[in-house]
Amino acid sequence: QVQLVESGGGLVQTGGSLRLSCAASGRTFSSVAMGWFRQAPGKEREFVATCSWSGGSTNYADSVKGRFTISRDNPKNTVYLQMNSLKPEDTAVYYCAARRYGSISASPYEYTYWGQGTQVTVSS
Repeated sequence: QVQLVESGGGLVQTGGSLRLSCAASGRTFSSVAMGWFRQAPGKEREFVATCSWSGGSTNYADSVKGRFTISRDNPKNTVYLQMNSLKPEDTAVYYCAARRYGSISASPYEYTYWGQGTQVTVSS
């Protein structure tokens, strides 16, 4: 069982930066892949970024590539999403998720555990 709690969301102007954190409980954190997803009002949940159990393998949605960076600190049971050059279209609730396996995936259906989400709002 893994429990996830996101933090770090907020209101930022276009071009600004935020760093989201996801604190995980459970002894298996260091062996599972983690992902970030987001959902804007009226839209489906979409993939943002994922990293493998070691952090050595990552993947990003085209819309955030070059602006967002996913990383993890296994001893601290925490995964991060550094978001730079934010745009109004990045406005959404951001969710942290954990797989049961160590390899990365961009599909939300392959993630078993989810946090409650944190709101990110980018003003123009």
